[in-house]
Amino acid sequence: MAQSLRTHNFYFMTNQLSDRINNLPVSETLAMAAKARELKEQGKDIISLSLGEPDFNTPDFIKEAAIQAIHDNYSSYSPVDGYVDLKKAICEKFKRDNNLSYQPSQIVVSTGAKQSIANVAMVLLNPGDEVLLPAPYWVSYSAISILAEATYVEIPSTVEADFKITPAQLEAAITPKTKMVFFNSPNNPSGTIYSEAEYRAFAKVLEKHPNIYILSDEIYEHINYEEPAFSFAAIESMYDRTITVNGVAKAFAMTGWRIGYIGAPEWIAKACTKMQGQITSGANSIAQRATIAALQAPVSKIKYMVDEFHNRRDIVIDLIREIDGFKLNIPGGAFYVFPDVSAFFGKEIKSYKIENAADFSMFLLAEANVATVTGDAFGAPTCIRISYAASEANLREAIKRIKEALS
Repeated sequence: MAQSLRTHNFYFMTNQLSDRINNLPVSETLAMAAKARELKEQGKDIISLSLGEPDFNTPDFIKEAAIQAIHDNYSSYSPVDGYVDLKKAICEKFKRDNNLSYQPSQIVVSTGAKQSIANVAMVLLNPGDEVLLPAPYWVSYSAISILAEATYVEIPSTVEADFKITPAQLEAAITPKTKMVFFNSPNNPSGTIYSEAEYRAFAKVLEKHPNIYILSDEIYEHINYEEPAFSFAAIESMYDRTITVNGVAKAFAMTGWRIGYIGAPEWIAKACTKMQGQITSGANSIAQRATIAALQAPVSKIKYMVDEFHNRRDIVIDLIREIDGFKLNIPGGAFYVFPDVSAFFGKEIKSYKIENAADFSMFLLAEANVATVTGDAFGAPTCIRISYAASEANLREAIKRIKEALS
């Protein structure tokens, strides 16, 4: 009777939650990471390849800048949109790396690029607006669209097409309700990089639709191996309609420092500052000071990390190619591979019935003790994401386990 009452009370309490939170999906990447941690605590030898987090330490010169900021007593509230000297450093970075001219009034510093993206969605989207998401896409794009009460529309791609959509697909997806399109290059989860020519072809389509805004997520820009990333806002006709999102988490191994930023038309930047002022106020003061050091340093300072990611990518691709049933593209950047595993769907392996990518991902966790993420979360239900932001030894062992589990 007591158990029944507790169950009833739990249902009653959860039933009082808002539709907003009830309709919001859980982050699949964080959920798998939590599951992996839980199994590790139970004594399982889990190799986690689920999180998009560099396994390097933050470079010493950045840590030293943070320590100096502590000594300099940067302990008060920071301006909502960021310290002026940091915003100037961001402007200089945009000019140096992306050929983009922004003024400090066009910059907003936030608690991670995720908040930057959420700010933009909240200030531009109305209920019923449509957001175009070239798939695969980062898991939070769809969730943030839901929070903004907009409708997200997936534009599918395939591994054979290097996970790239075409201008014709973009054109076909546009409706009178389309308000935004999200681009992400280098892409999470596929590692795909759109070339300047490909972005300019999209711009030709979007020039015909002046009421559509573009969010260009460039958080992985420095992690590229063959072709440098190109900023969508560098296309002259798109500058006034593009919000460029970036941050220091990935390239500088600063995930926990939580600093992201945007460059945008000033009226959008002001709106994001207004939104942020009611949610978090300014970002962490010490992290902002450290970010100045990160952005002012030459990009060559982080080349050792990019070189190591490149080496790991090649190792992982070579090893996965030895497993029958995996189809791969060659990712040009970021630190993920995104194999199509649909060849295993409809099969039974060691008493596990594999109907979809989620089943396959859970099979690998249970039988190989390797944590990956289902492609469903990224709008690509035939794939799984494998992060190679892990040591070479762990990567070799993980793929060996996967191969043995499937043999």
